[in-house]
Amino acid sequence: MWKCPRCNRAFDYEPPHHFCDSGAVTIGDYIAGQALDVQPRLWEVYRAMKAALPHTKEKISYRMPTFWEGRNLIHFAAFAKWIGLFPGGEATAVFADRLEGFHTSKGGIRLLHRQPLPLGLITEIALWCGEHNAK
Repeated sequence: MWKCPRCNRAFDYEPPHHFCDSGAVTIGDYIAGQALDVQPRLWEVYRAMKAALPHTKEKISYRMPTFWEGRNLIHFAAFAKWIGLFPGGEATAVFADRLEGFHTSKGGIRLLHRQPLPLGLITEIALWCGEHNAK
């Protein structure tokens, strides 16, 4: 039996992807609710995005920290073995040559905890999202 430390929901096994309502209202709340060892990395990602998108609204959307300007521009989230960036499918295609070595999906990028964070690339992707995803 596995019990989620956040929502106390019990499972017969540890699900690979369990999303519970953490109650986070701000990005700071979200980060504070994550494992202590990943919090510094999440703050680094946050600061890189905030520097690129200083005038956007910050919110929690789809249970993830989100930068918003008329619509969701870019999200990030903590997972057991990585931090996910979710800039959308077009961004992953535009930056495909720079994302070699990272696991990507149509709209997401996995930043493994065991690898250094590519903060310059995160900033560039956030800037691109600010220019191309805003309404």
